[in-house]
This record gives sequence, C-alpha cells and structure tokens, in this order.
Amino acid sequence: MNCIEIRNLSIGYDAHSKKAKTVASALNGCLCEGRLTCLLGANGVGKSTLLKTLSGFLQKIQGEIIINNKDIEEYSDKELARLIGVVLTAKPEIQNMTAREMVALGRSPYTGFWGSLGDDDNRIVEEAMEIVGIKALADRMIDTLSDGERQKVMIAKALAQQTPVIYLDEPTAFLDFPSKVEMMRLLKSLARETGKIIFLSTHDVSMALQLADDVWLMERDGDKRTLTIGTPNALADEGTLQRFIEGEGIHFDPTTLTISLFDSFGSITG
Repeated sequence: MNCIEIRNLSIGYDAHSKKAKTVASALNGCLCEGRLTCLLGANGVGKSTLLKTLSGFLQKIQGEIIINNKDIEEYSDKELARLIGVVLTAKPEIQNMTAREMVALGRSPYTGFWGSLGDDDNRIVEEAMEIVGIKALADRMIDTLSDGERQKVMIAKALAQQTPVIYLDEPTAFLDFPSKVEMMRLLKSLARETGKIIFLSTHDVSMALQLADDVWLMERDGDKRTLTIGTPNALADEGTLQRFIEGEGIHFDPTTLTISLFDSFGSITG
C-alpha cells in the first residue's frame, strides 16, 4: 500500500438519511506509507469525525476514500480489520485482563470463530510488545496500568493486528510531558521502520510540528471547513501555521517551528 487517497470527501453523521448532518466537505488529500501524519485543528472542527470516517466507523456522506484502488465501502468489516488498526482516546473499561491478553485481541481478525491463538499468533503478540517496549507489563492487569502504559498496550494491540494503516485519536491525551514525547517518538519510529501509514489527531501542536512528516490542518472558514496539507516547514513558509497558531500573547517562529507565550509585560512565560 503506497497511500490512502480521499477525493471530494464529505463527512458527518446519519449519512444517506434525511437527517444527514455534514460537518466538512470537499476534503482532498493522501496519506503516505512510512510517514507520521498529524491532524491538527481547533475543538469541534471535525477531527474525530474525519478519523472515524476514514476508519469506517462512520459512513461518508459523499466522495471517495480509496484504499488499494478500492473505495472503503467495498470492503467488508473483516477486510477492513486487516487493513486498519484504530487506537481511540477512551480508556478501555476492562477488568480481569492482562496486557498480553489485550494485545492478543489484535489477532482476532485472523483467529476464526473460537479466537484461539496459534504459535504464529503468539509470536506476533510477543513481537508487538517488544517493539513498543512493554514486555515487562505483559502479566499486569489492564486496570492497574498508568495512562501511558495503557496507551502503549493499545498501540501494541494495533501492531499485533498487522495492518498497514494505524489511526490514533489523541494518543497523547492525559499523558505527562515526558510520556507525550516518548509516545510521539515511538509512533514516528514505527512509521519509519515498519513502513506503515500512521495518522493521528492531536492538540499537542508544538510536538506535532517538531516530529510529524506531514500535517493535515482543519480550520473553520465561516460555515465551511478547509483542509490544508503539507510538511510543517511548507505550511510555515506559506503562513498557514502562523494564522492558525498566533493570537494575543502567542508567537510562532516559522524558522524553528516553535511557539512562545508572552505575558502582558512582553516577557516570555512559556
């Protein structure tokens, strides 16, 4: 898989019904393998709706989502489960399950009705935990893990699913700063080393600009939504990032891709 392409895509809710609500329309872009792509935008602009639509959780209202020369609606749920892994922000409400057992659920698209794991499945589960660095957590119960540890388990589960595509909705939410940095670096290295398409939404703008290969920026333009795509440097050079980031007491440096905060006396406060 070289890329996923969206063409004239409209997203929203209750697609194909009289109550259909369009959140954004005329969206076009490509997600490329081996690259970490970050989706930025203000709250309520439609980031989660876009991710859910690309994942197949929501039906698209109009347009195309092309995966391996086929529209997403031509795939069965089982076929999509072998193409796309999804890591959501919500904490799994699960008890009496170990980290290893959670990661092993990633093999469910391949294990048939009874869900029993063979030797190859167990090997893949162990490799996924090793890649993410959670082998020491394998026998810990999910409800005893920290937020950061739990997020790593869910990423290992997506890796065990062996999909060429992984989507993540706010994977750094609720994490402390060192854990955020570790998580983003892990995702970037996974994209590079495994050749996967990794696409995530985030509010950690500074970190995204430092680590993302590509940025998708969703913005409001009156009642419409726009989608601007490019590398962080390209979006900075054309002024798009300044428009999105800068405000009272907030300065964006397009050369270093850094954000500075100023207090009322003009001093840097963060």
